[in-house]
Amino acid sequence: MAFCNSCGANLMPGAQFCNKCGATIAGTPAAASSATPAAPAVPAPGGGGSALKVVLIIVAVVIGLGILSIISLAVFVHHFARNSRVHQEGNKVRVETPFGTVDTSTDPKQVAKDLGIDVYPGAQVQNDGAATANIGKIHTVAATFTTSDSVDKVCAFYKSRLPNTMVSSSDQNRCTYVSNDQKNMVTLNVESSGDVTRIQITNVNQKSE
Repeated sequence: MAFCNSCGANLMPGAQFCNKCGATIAGTPAAASSATPAAPAVPAPGGGGSALKVVLIIVAVVIGLGILSIISLAVFVHHFARNSRVHQEGNKVRVETPFGTVDTSTDPKQVAKDLGIDVYPGAQVQNDGAATANIGKIHTVAATFTTSDSVDKVCAFYKSRLPNTMVSSSDQNRCTYVSNDQKNMVTLNVESSGDVTRIQITNVNQKSE
C-alpha cells in the first residue's frame, strides 16, 4: 500500500493526487531497460582454411604423381639404352633391344627375301632401304622402292600376285591392296611421286615355333 509523503494518508493504486490533502504524488521513474545489445556475429572458424587445405593436398598429390612418372620413364629409358646393342656389317644394321631385334638392309635380294613377295622388276630400293623387326612372335618387314614405270603398270603386276586381296582401291595416280592369308598380311601402296612411281610394301607375319 502506498502512502502520501505529505500527510501519510493511504493512497489508491495509480492515484496521482492525495485524496486527503491533495498533494501531487510523485511518479515512479521508468524502469531502466534491461535489454542488452546483441553481440555481433562471429564467423565460425576453420571454414575457408579447410577448403584451402584440400586444394593444397590435391595439388601435392598431382605433383607427386608427375614426379613418379618422370622417374619411371627415366628408369625405363636407362634400362632400354643399357640393354640395346647396335651391330653394323656393310649395308646391314642390326639393333638388339630387350623387346626384340630390328634389322635394316639396302640389298634388293635380301629385301625381296624378307618381304616374301616379288619386287617389281627394275625397281630400286630407296636410301632408307628395308626394315625388319622381330618382336616376340611377330615378324614385320617394310620397304620402299621406286620405278620409272607408270602406276597402272605396277598395280597390274602386283594385283596378279596378291590373290587373297581383302581390300583394294585405285585411281589414276594410286592403288592400294591389302592381302591376307594364313601366314602373311601384305599391305601394298603404289602412287605417283614426281617423275617416278613409289612402291611401299609391308608384310606382317607370325613366326612359327
